[in-house]
Amino acid sequence: MLVRHAKAVPKRVAEDFERSLSDRGRADAPATGRWLAESGFEPHLVLCSPARRTRETWELIATALPDVPPAVYDDRLYNAVPDALVTVLAEHGAGLSHVMLVGHGHNAGIHELATSLCAAGPPGLLERLREELPTSGVAVVDLTGGWADLTSCDGHDGYLRALWAPDRREPPLK
Repeated sequence: MLVRHAKAVPKRVAEDFERSLSDRGRADAPATGRWLAESGFEPHLVLCSPARRTRETWELIATALPDVPPAVYDDRLYNAVPDALVTVLAEHGAGLSHVMLVGHGHNAGIHELATSLCAAGPPGLLERLREELPTSGVAVVDLTGGWADLTSCDGHDGYLRALWAPDRREPPLK
């Protein structure tokens, strides 16, 4: 599960690392958690950037989950490029089947990772994902092999199982 942080206050309000969630972000993040719980997508581990907006996003998502998994805040996830995200996923996700990564969208890292991992899926979902991964958005990706097999974000045959964001009006497709 790849999650883009919820809507944050503008960069002019706070330094990037310390940007908190906006009112919209504080409303959207729990909705993401509710959708995950209702859809049955339950992570066994959460990997989260230590930036304030990603930490707050995860904490609000967690309030809606029936079983809150452990979270690892890894400095390498802050403003990371896709291959750096893959490295952290491979290290921490080995032996786990359901891992959630809460990351950033403004540097395109999490969005680029999601699009590069998804070689297949419903055409409408793939097209929406190519356009963007909105704030508080979730891309649920099935990968063949385990997380430890990831070495880069290229050349994977992942399947986009679901794509959801609170600001989308249409129901999620699975």
